[in-house]
Amino acid sequence: MMTWSPRVLTGLLLCVPLAALADDRPARGKPFALERRIPWNDSRVVGSPDPLPPYKAVRAFPKLSVKQPLGLMPEPGTNRLFILQHLNFWAGPGRLLAVPDDQDAAKTEMLLEIDGLAVGFAFHPDYPRNGYLYIGLNGPQEGRPKKTQVVRYTVDRRPPHRIDPKSKRLIIEWVSDGHNGGDLDFGNDGYLYVSSGDGTSGSDTDYTGQSLNDLLAAVLRIDVDHPDPGRNYGVPKDNPFVDRKGARPELWAYGLRNPWRLSYDHPSGQLWVGQNGQDLWEQVYLVKKGANYGWSVTEGSHIFHAQRQAGPDPIVPPTAEHSHSEARSLTGGRVYRGTRLPELVGAYVYGDWSTGKVWGIKHDGTKALWQRELVDTPFNITGFGTDHAGELYVIDQVSGFYRLEPTSEADRPSQPFPTRLSQTGLFASVAAHQPHPAALPFEVSAPQWADGATMERFAALTGLERIQQHPQLNAGGWWTLPNGSVLVQTLSLDVVEASRSSRPARKRIETRLLVRQQGEWTGYSYRWNDAQTDAELVPAAGAAVELEVADSSDPQGRRDQTWRFPARAECMLCHSRAAGFILAFTPFQLDRDHDYGGTIENQLRRLEQIGVFQGKLPQRSKDRPRLVNPYEASAPREARVRSYLHVNCSVCHVSEGGGNANMELGLTTPRDKMRLIDEVPMHARFDLPDARLVAPGSPERSVLYYRITRRGTDQMPPLASTEVDREAVKLIADWIRGLRPAGR
Repeated sequence: MMTWSPRVLTGLLLCVPLAALADDRPARGKPFALERRIPWNDSRVVGSPDPLPPYKAVRAFPKLSVKQPLGLMPEPGTNRLFILQHLNFWAGPGRLLAVPDDQDAAKTEMLLEIDGLAVGFAFHPDYPRNGYLYIGLNGPQEGRPKKTQVVRYTVDRRPPHRIDPKSKRLIIEWVSDGHNGGDLDFGNDGYLYVSSGDGTSGSDTDYTGQSLNDLLAAVLRIDVDHPDPGRNYGVPKDNPFVDRKGARPELWAYGLRNPWRLSYDHPSGQLWVGQNGQDLWEQVYLVKKGANYGWSVTEGSHIFHAQRQAGPDPIVPPTAEHSHSEARSLTGGRVYRGTRLPELVGAYVYGDWSTGKVWGIKHDGTKALWQRELVDTPFNITGFGTDHAGELYVIDQVSGFYRLEPTSEADRPSQPFPTRLSQTGLFASVAAHQPHPAALPFEVSAPQWADGATMERFAALTGLERIQQHPQLNAGGWWTLPNGSVLVQTLSLDVVEASRSSRPARKRIETRLLVRQQGEWTGYSYRWNDAQTDAELVPAAGAAVELEVADSSDPQGRRDQTWRFPARAECMLCHSRAAGFILAFTPFQLDRDHDYGGTIENQLRRLEQIGVFQGKLPQRSKDRPRLVNPYEASAPREARVRSYLHVNCSVCHVSEGGGNANMELGLTTPRDKMRLIDEVPMHARFDLPDARLVAPGSPERSVLYYRITRRGTDQMPPLASTEVDREAVKLIADWIRGLRPAGR
């Protein structure tokens, strides 16, 4: 998580986005005619091949519009709900709103504007009498060293129960610039529990995770009612490290990276934390007194930095953990205590910002009784809330609040999901890879690296429905395709057949579908058979196959390659909301000429002519930003590099994307706004001398160059590749050498 939100997409998850053509050089796409729209009414890509989940997410407060909500809690002694909101997470403002606890509520009341990035809030146990409200925040957004703080405000006991900003009182603070924690809740003991992260945006670069001499990377427990001399809080005498020499007495547990959401369940006395992992794992902890949870010696139950000095206490594994094949930025939740979902009573319900999945776990304090996935949503889950009845709400960063409801047979699709490509209704002939006559074949301007695979693409839009256009955003603009639309991508490799005397043959390995249903995009993969006559649906968890492929750089002319068919959840890590979901069928990628059977024409213009869009395309100037093929040597080097970064990196490294860094690598970002050149790395520096993200004139000092020259945990791009892109390595190296250092 970058301060508050999703973290860097690292690890070897081999999900190739639909933008991934990789090696389409030197060959050009086949000419295809596209003279008129033909209705596509033959789709069989409906529903899901997976079992019906036990729950579905249903919109709550349908008349209420709240942008970027973070929290929702009932105000004790009233019929109001308090909502924590943060508009533009990078610059503020944070706000506290009030709304009636009524599903017909339509308006919010602004209670407080907060200076800093507010993360969580909690009501004092005696709130109905004293009106004390505690807020965890990090700030300021600009200037001075950032600190995580717990502050107290007083809510007026007299109607209309306003908050006087002048009642603000600092309770506790510590320096923290990334992985801040800052969530808080009161326990049954009346003490305030507060989360803190390791204070950096890297891999515990300040080595605080296993340290006891600061307030970082921990859960704190303080007494806000009986302050010690010289402080606005007291230290409970039974805190576990009160008598430990050199330890901060406020600590309750330690070894945490970025605990994004903390909650205390009063009926069970359980304290839960959801934690953002680093490279490969996300964690959930049922927090115990004095426990050491291992960061950064471990990442969950897995070794991370074995050479780092472990703390004085044994490392405790997480209560639950998820690999990055299903979760990328875990959001802690709450224990359900409502009545509408009796089977979930006592279950801790939590989710993931990136994949939108929601899980539940029941724990008796000693062992887990059960753990299961409850629902897979399209949301960017920033938190979970409750109302006065104890009912649970899933909070989506973009669209607001949702409740869980049990699914029924009525939610099951009326027809089975196609398990073979020939059953999808997308092809006139699967064996010939001939698309349905209504398909819209297309090519991209800038192919993404995918280990030498070539690609064929087309789009299929339901009936004669049209694409809704939207203003230009991070990736150069975006569209909303009609429900039922399918984007198709087939990847092929030159495979050496079983007989070593045979010449390599171009074979289709995989066809991937990106499907839009009920406003949500989902990815599916199909594996081609050896006869190349059909392809079979890959299981949800993904699969792998060992291939022998042609390689002219190898003395034998061949090399072994593992081809990974991505898990379905992996596809949506790149096809994310921040990236606009669609990565290839976009204005930037389609803005190129194509041979339409003897007529050379811009693809966007031809699609407009045959009625693909609602309304006309916006006017495009001749000097508009345009992608180029990064592997086209005749194109300007700067344009090639910017195009490479755009298609390979900006799916994460854009505003509010999933990248755990400040870089903005989209094509439209001016060079001086990219936060890339001559910037000090936020993460690992790999022992590079005087490391920079990009050190002008010095590839050997550049983290970007280091990452693209290797494959493994530290590689970039982190997805879609097990082979180094040698041409891109040379391109980036030459570009860096050509940059002039500051002052020269």
